[in-house]
Formats: sequence, structure tokens, C-alpha cells
Amino acid sequence: MLARRYAYRVIGLLVLLAFVAFFGVPMLWLLLAPTKTDFQLANQSPFAFGSLGRWVGTFNHVINYQGQLMLGWLKNSAIYSGGGTALALLAAIPAGYGLALTQFIGRRALLGITLVVMIMPATALVMPLFLEAAAVHLVGTVWAVILPFAFFPFGTYLAYIYFSSSIPKDLLAAARIDGAGEWGVFRHVALPLARPIVALVAFFAFVADWTNYYLPFVMASQSGTPVTVGLQILVSASPRFTPTAAGYAGSEIFGPDLAMATLIAALPILIIFLFAQRMLVKGMLAGATKG
Repeated sequence: MLARRYAYRVIGLLVLLAFVAFFGVPMLWLLLAPTKTDFQLANQSPFAFGSLGRWVGTFNHVINYQGQLMLGWLKNSAIYSGGGTALALLAAIPAGYGLALTQFIGRRALLGITLVVMIMPATALVMPLFLEAAAVHLVGTVWAVILPFAFFPFGTYLAYIYFSSSIPKDLLAAARIDGAGEWGVFRHVALPLARPIVALVAFFAFVADWTNYYLPFVMASQSGTPVTVGLQILVSASPRFTPTAAGYAGSEIFGPDLAMATLIAALPILIIFLFAQRMLVKGMLAGATKG
């Protein structure tokens, strides 16, 4: 019996190590690639370290590429993601509260529709959204990207789970007895208790908006290009043939530059996660027990 238990632990450890290798090895390569020249990247070991000075030089090259295009892409992504996340919170949190704690005709049907839409691929909705935006002449504007980002059914479902399992019903009933209306109950009682789930929905919405490629690719103008589409532009600008010691002819974007651009694009999400991880953990555990 003891031997079987140790065998299960060893198997579990091996599975965990396999997952760490699967996700960690590419990240390690991504961190090391900007420290090398394009020639070193192609001819040296994938995990060889170049120099810190080369890493700084690659960073400056990417930031200053064609008049600091990267900064403009990051700014556009911040506008789209920030605006979309704010609208998603304004819609998802009250919707989740309404689905969980109020009774109205069509409530179950609306919850079912939310679940169905939540599992639909986002790319399947791009064409209908494009036709709608074109009908009201929004294609090429900021709102053509921000308004669809406000539609976040996964956030609504997270809020529904939280409010239905973690908010004491007696507390809400006491507020109603004291004369508070439904909006007052939500604003002054439920919402202050829902800070963890608000942070969790905001994080997932921001990540989904920041990493969205297809919708901004279809909707945004050239001046409104976000960083996800910008990375594809950098890939298109990179050469497709074998490097030499002299570098790539006729191109300004090399392999290390692409790796650095990817790191820069992922940095905002990493920063937000590091500063908000305690609140995110509370949000993920909030619906695990009854309040």
C-alpha cells in the first residue's frame, strides 16, 4: 500500500515536471533569444546566453523601430483593453447579480443563452459584429473594437456563480426590510462584498481583450493597430532565409527582435497579475464555499 502511494506521487511529480517543461522551456528560450544576435540565434544552442548589452540593444531597436511603432501599438492595445474591460465590468457584474439573486421571466433561458455563447469561438462572432459596425459606420474607429469587447459572457457567468454561492441571502433580505431598493441592495451590500470577483472578471476581461487578434485585425484602422496585430506586422517584416554572420540583407527585423517584441507585448499582463494575484486568488476561491 505504501509502495503504491509513493508510485502515485512519483507519477504525479513526473506529470507536473512534464507540464513545467512544456510551458517553461519556450519561455526560457524567449528570455534568452534577445541576448543574442540573429546569427548566434541560428547557430548557437537555443539556451545559450549572449550578453546583457545585446539584450538592451535589442530592446531599444524594437522600441524605436520605424518611429516607435511599438509604443503606438501598446497605446492602442491599452485603450481597447481598458475601455473594453470597464464596459465589461459595468455589464457583467450587475448581470451576474440579476441572474443569481432576482427572479424574472426568462431568467433560466437567459442563463442558458449566456452559457451557450460563452463556449462559442470568438472568431465566429467577428463577421456579424463587422456587419453591424459597418451598418452604423463604426468600422475603423476605436468604438468598433471597444464595444464588442464589452460583451463578456464568461465574466457574467463568474459573477453569477459568486453571487449565487457566496453572498448571504439573509443579509440582502435585511437590507430590503430596511427599505433599500434592489439597486441599493446591489450598490451598498452586494458590490462591496464582491471585490474579489470584480478583480477576477476584470483580469480575465483585460487578458482576453489584450490578446485578441482577429477582431482588431478586422475592425481597426491602420493608425489604430494594437500590439497583437503589430506582432504579425513584425513577423511579415522578418526575413525568411538563412542568416549569415553579416546579418539579414534588406530587413530591419531579426529573430531576437521578434522575441523581444513578444516579451514587451506580454509585460502588461504580467505586471497586472503580479500586483493583483492576491485578489485573484480570493476571487477564484470565492465560490468554493457557501457564504
